[in-house]
Amino acid sequence: MGKVYIVGAGPGDVDLITVKGLRCIECADVILYDRLINKELLNYARQDAQLIFCGKLPQQHAMIQEHINQTLVSYAQQGLIVTRLKGGDPFVFGRGAEEAEVLAKHHIPFEIVPGITSGIAAPAYAGIPVTHRDLSSSFAMVTGHMQEGKDDAIRWESLAKGIDTIAIYMGVGNLPYIRQQLLKYGREEGTPVAVIHWGTFADKQKTVTGTLATIEEIVQTENIQNPSIILVGEVVALRETIHWFEHNNPQPIQVTG
Repeated sequence: MGKVYIVGAGPGDVDLITVKGLRCIECADVILYDRLINKELLNYARQDAQLIFCGKLPQQHAMIQEHINQTLVSYAQQGLIVTRLKGGDPFVFGRGAEEAEVLAKHHIPFEIVPGITSGIAAPAYAGIPVTHRDLSSSFAMVTGHMQEGKDDAIRWESLAKGIDTIAIYMGVGNLPYIRQQLLKYGREEGTPVAVIHWGTFADKQKTVTGTLATIEEIVQTENIQNPSIILVGEVVALRETIHWFEHNNPQPIQVTG
């Protein structure tokens, strides 16, 4: 029997993967990787490792989830080391738990390797803290992509009234509805909002800001698409003071000695 590592590759910047995550790439016989990982991470794989793309686009799946599950089981049963490489963290809207359940059902050894999730990292790279002693003592991560055929299960009233900062994943396509729900349940029109596109990618990241009253028009004008994080809360105003990434051309850290 082999083993499966379900690994969070982080939000995009290669340097943000964990040491353990990188070791899982280096030791793997087979790597199944998603669309949103930084492909530079695959350079750390062994030359003889098999690389399998299983990313998903809206309405376009290179490999459906059931096939991914079967592939993980099949290679592990052949005695191979399999690394399942996912963007961000595998347990934050990453279906990592579904894959772990299948592995457990087949009695296949596995480990979960957490990764830095984009709901925290993308705002940080845009100069926005998700919490702040004066502005935000609560933070929530929410999916903005409603599962087809199912009712919206998000408790918008609780979010609008009870959470200081909200990070919304995969929500650009549903931004009009998200905005409508937050306003309906009492969030102020003047609440600052940021939308961060391709967060932490040096050559791709783009951030636009506005308010609940204006952000929909701004996103349309700037043609912001997924993948993006929507951040709602007073902390967005801090970007004016502490933004650092997009215009400073940060360089990889060089380790010597």
